[in-house]
Amino acid sequence: MSELGSDSVSVLRIISYFDELGESAANADTVVRSAALLAECPVGARWESGTVIRYGALGDPLDDDRPETPARQDLEVWLERAGGEHPLDSVLMDRLRHTLRVAAVRPGAAAGPRMGDPALLEVVLSGKERREDRIRAVGLLGLDPAQYVRVLAVSATANSAAAELISRSCPGRIVRSVAVGNLTAMLVQEDLDSRRLADGLHEAIVAAYPSVPGTGRDRGPWVGIGERTSIYAAPASWDQARRALRFASSTVFGRRAVAFGLLGSLELLAEIPLERLLNDRDVARLNAFAASEAGSQDVTTLEAFCVFGSLRRTATELHVHHSTVASRLAHIEKEMGWDLERSTDRFMATLALMLRRMSLSSAELAASEVFLHP
Repeated sequence: MSELGSDSVSVLRIISYFDELGESAANADTVVRSAALLAECPVGARWESGTVIRYGALGDPLDDDRPETPARQDLEVWLERAGGEHPLDSVLMDRLRHTLRVAAVRPGAAAGPRMGDPALLEVVLSGKERREDRIRAVGLLGLDPAQYVRVLAVSATANSAAAELISRSCPGRIVRSVAVGNLTAMLVQEDLDSRRLADGLHEAIVAAYPSVPGTGRDRGPWVGIGERTSIYAAPASWDQARRALRFASSTVFGRRAVAFGLLGSLELLAEIPLERLLNDRDVARLNAFAASEAGSQDVTTLEAFCVFGSLRRTATELHVHHSTVASRLAHIEKEMGWDLERSTDRFMATLALMLRRMSLSSAELAASEVFLHP
């Protein structure tokens, strides 16, 4: 609101802001929290039933106390602005009241916060919230503090289909899930080691969404897997999951599900900015080489060779003769100046391929604000 004036354009921006909330089927908690972030001061709502929702200027949940009389109407909203009123406060409250009423009459909706509300899971996963607020959210969600959990960060073009696939494939129990930006956070209870979990999810995703270069098919979900931890340390697992997600890829020999705990020193690569990846000389040369159909086949063959380690195994996996593999690798060696019989050059090739996959994936993941700004 501090950036808005009292002109008609500012009024339309507030109306549009709440219209988008209504169209997204946001619940009452999300609407009040969004209003507080816009107003830059605490905002509250009270229903005739006595249910109260209050959020602070930073989107933090507040207690239900308000030193005023009970609601005198079916729905009462207010702003707790310390300084003078903003010229458009009345517009904001009017749109807030309207949006909350729309949310209340939506099929399956209820006035006020509910047990298991997705907005509460956002509080549990946020490292910016106060610990006491996260403890309260854990209680309201009905989660058992004694149970260890891990968080999955999922990126998909079709979120509902991805969630269903992961729910079927994950050996543990999907406790809760919530959309955060363009990602989906899934809270999981399971006791598998990270490798078995990552391998199982990867195989399930590849089976449902096989990689076929150049077809433009749905890539299916990418999954970053955080470490197992207590529910109160879930923000750390969520951060790890998002960092692991940067290594996921839908290239033929890329990984669809990546566990943070298995990255080891490779996790340091997650610190590299996207722009730096795109400007890396070897990545740029591989991208240019892969722009043609023949070049793309050669790069895919190099990926397979770096994964399987021998001409014959690579030929078997690609269903071609080993002499074809040798010919394609020779093209790459000439183009990149590598000698793949030397261990240092094979390492350089493997690293360049990983950076290339990260650059391709990161360019798509960069659309998610929560990915860029954890």
